[in-house]
Amino acid sequence: MARQIKKLKNIIIPNPKKLEKTIKAFMQEGADKIHILSGFDSTLTRTLVNGEKVNSLIAVLRNNKLLTPDYRDRADALFNKFYPIEHNPHISFKEKKRAMHKWWILHFNLLIKAGFSKKDIAKTVKLAKTTLRAGGQRFFKLLGENKIPLIIMSASGLGRESVKAYLKYGNNHTNNIHIISNSFIWNKNGRAIGYNKPIIHSVNKDETLVKNFPAVMKKIKLRTNVVLMGDMLEDLHMITGFNYDHLIKIGFLNENIKTKLPIFKKHFDVILLNDAPMYFVNQLLKKITAKKL
Repeated sequence: MARQIKKLKNIIIPNPKKLEKTIKAFMQEGADKIHILSGFDSTLTRTLVNGEKVNSLIAVLRNNKLLTPDYRDRADALFNKFYPIEHNPHISFKEKKRAMHKWWILHFNLLIKAGFSKKDIAKTVKLAKTTLRAGGQRFFKLLGENKIPLIIMSASGLGRESVKAYLKYGNNHTNNIHIISNSFIWNKNGRAIGYNKPIIHSVNKDETLVKNFPAVMKKIKLRTNVVLMGDMLEDLHMITGFNYDHLIKIGFLNENIKTKLPIFKKHFDVILLNDAPMYFVNQLLKKITAKKL
C-alpha cells in the first residue's frame, strides 16, 4: 500500500472517507486510466505574489501599452463596464453569459484592430508576474513521468498561444499537455486577423465541453479517472459531458474565503486555501500512480 498522504496546512477535506475510497479506486486502475482537467489562472498559478494580486496576461498587455495608443483606454472602458457584471452575485447566470460573450467578442475585435501579434504575446509573457504555485514544476514533472494527460481549460483573453508561451518560457510545456482556450487566426506575419469559435469565457465552461475538441478527446476518452482542479464553482462544469468512472474535485480558494468556503465544501472533495502550494496534489499523484508490489 502506498504511504499515506501527509497532513499539510491550508487544506480542507470535507469527507475524508469518501476521498480515500476514491483514491483507492484510482490506485487499483493505475496511471494509464488517469487524466487531469484544470483551469490555469489562480489554479496552476498564484493569485498573489509578494502580497500583490497578479494581473492577468491581458491586463499586462493593456497596462504596458504594447499596442496602439487608444487600445488601453478602450480596453479599460470595456473592463469597467463588464467586470462588475461578471462578479455581481445579483445578476443571473444567463445574463452573465450573454454579457461575457459580448465582452470577449468586443475585446477580440479591439485587439485585432490594434495590431495584436504573436510578438506581443512573447513580450507580455516576459513582463508578466504570473507565477506557478510552489511545487508547480514538480507537478508537471510527475505528470510527464507517468504520461498522464493534463487538459488546461483557460478563458484567457490572449488565448491558447499565451498559455503555451508561458509554459514554454518556464520549460514546463510537454507533449502530455493540451490547452483548450481561445485562439486567433494569424496572417503570415504573425498578426491576428480573426478568432476561432467557440469563444471560451469565465462563465461558459458548461458549454465549452472537452468532447467538442476531438483531438483532445482522443487522448483521454479511455482515461476515465479524472482529477479536476479549479478556483471557481463554474470550473466544475469542465467535466460536463465526459463519461468518467471516478472523479476527485480539488478547489483552489484564494480570496473571500469566509464567504465562499461553505459552498466550496459542498462541491469539492479537497479545498486548498490561501494560494496553497501544489504539495498536496503532488502527494496525491505519487499515491495514485504508485506501482503495485
